[in-house]
Amino acid sequence: VQLQASGGGLVQVGGSLRLSCAASGIIFRNNPMHWYRQRPGNQRELVASITSGYTTRYQDSVKGRFTISRDNAKNTLYLQMNSLEPDDTAVYYCNTIIWGTDYWGQGTQLTVSS
Repeated sequence: VQLQASGGGLVQVGGSLRLSCAASGIIFRNNPMHWYRQRPGNQRELVASITSGYTTRYQDSVKGRFTISRDNAKNTLYLQMNSLEPDDTAVYYCNTIIWGTDYWGQGTQLTVSS
């Protein structure tokens, strides 16, 4: 199983960015997928999830600003992030769980500058 996250960068407050996570080695369409983030000095936290049936859930702090989506034809997970705030600065990880085992992408850094 490989998860390859990309798309991070430096963005100004109020800006937008889209993260991608390319998956291989799994039957992508069958798996719930998740985005986590780890802010400086904090533990890793769940940001957004999407089920195989496209049901989505969000952490309260990103509701209305972030959108998780998936393209099963491309085996790719996305996180569209709008109205970015300095508190969104973090390393973002994609994740899936298969038979009780967590699989993580390598992380992509988002820095929101004010």
